[in-house]
Amino acid sequence: MIFALLFLATCFLAYSNGANDNFKGVASLFGSRTCNYRTAIFWATITTFAGSIMSIFLAQTLLKKFSGKGIVPDHFAGSEYFLLAVAVGAGLTVIIATLTGFPISTTHALTGAIIGCGLVAVESQVNLAALGKGFVLPLLLSPVLAIAVAGILYVVFHALRVATGTTKEWCICVGERQRIVVMPQPNSLLALGAVSHPSHLTVDELENCRERYGGNFFGFTSQQLVDAGHFVSAGTVSFARGLNDTPKIVALLLLLKALDIRWGFAAVASTMAIGGLLNARKVAETMSEKITTMNHGQGFTANLATAILVVLATLFGLPVSTTHVSVGSLFGIGLTTGKANLRAISAIVFSWLITLPCAAILGGLIYWVSKSFHP
Repeated sequence: MIFALLFLATCFLAYSNGANDNFKGVASLFGSRTCNYRTAIFWATITTFAGSIMSIFLAQTLLKKFSGKGIVPDHFAGSEYFLLAVAVGAGLTVIIATLTGFPISTTHALTGAIIGCGLVAVESQVNLAALGKGFVLPLLLSPVLAIAVAGILYVVFHALRVATGTTKEWCICVGERQRIVVMPQPNSLLALGAVSHPSHLTVDELENCRERYGGNFFGFTSQQLVDAGHFVSAGTVSFARGLNDTPKIVALLLLLKALDIRWGFAAVASTMAIGGLLNARKVAETMSEKITTMNHGQGFTANLATAILVVLATLFGLPVSTTHVSVGSLFGIGLTTGKANLRAISAIVFSWLITLPCAAILGGLIYWVSKSFHP
């Protein structure tokens, strides 16, 4: 019975992770109106699932790190009650954040649950030194690096666009047809004065107004190239997230010797995908609309910065949070353009600060209750 509960608890954690994390890789696609919500979550699901399956072969370092060994004594890390409490404590923390629309780190939740269970069971034997070096430092550095990398990339790409003479265009409604009208720089409503007065001008919803890039390269329009690069970068982020997060959750199933670990990966990958499809909307709104407004190029830049950092972290076995990197990149773009929503960022950072202690309390409480009924 305890092993069946452990399997279900791990799947619950995977579902919570998918609901909170899957959309983060494609948030800029939806936020910049490059595509609609359904297309974005579909693309995120496919690429995240692919990364999860690939992690079977490429992520052995993270699989070992998140077994709990090194933080708590080895014999305790292999206890079924310890692993069950960690899975449920972390899963509850992540799903609560998801339902309230806060993007948090599953890495933080797992780490907090491990600490909470360890403090209840073995107290002083918890290795907080290993925790600081192996987990806390990378997690603190990731958003700062993301802000810097995204800001630098945006400045470079903006200068490159100006140097190549790539202009911006706005889509407006003229009569019954949609037409592309080149707007003088800088873009503003006053620039409409440069356009000859049409016979009929329709004012439409803001969401139907599109800023686009003019010009052609290699037989494709600039806008097509930017959008293609944006989809590739978003897919890369989602793939890397699946590659990075799946082993952390599957590590909880290492105790189930009768279960082929490959089936464990498949179960986690599947429930992660389902969680994203069914419960990602609130986190999607926070990531796409509340951190900063962005156009196509800015969204692409944020995703590219996130992809670079997460892929490098995965290759070096560092358990960075895709959440922190993705939010940091979006915030970096917002700071550079002057459109960052400081109130939204403050609320998100606060949710990060309480993630670890919340998971520690829940994990420790669940472990204490389970041991009380089954001494």
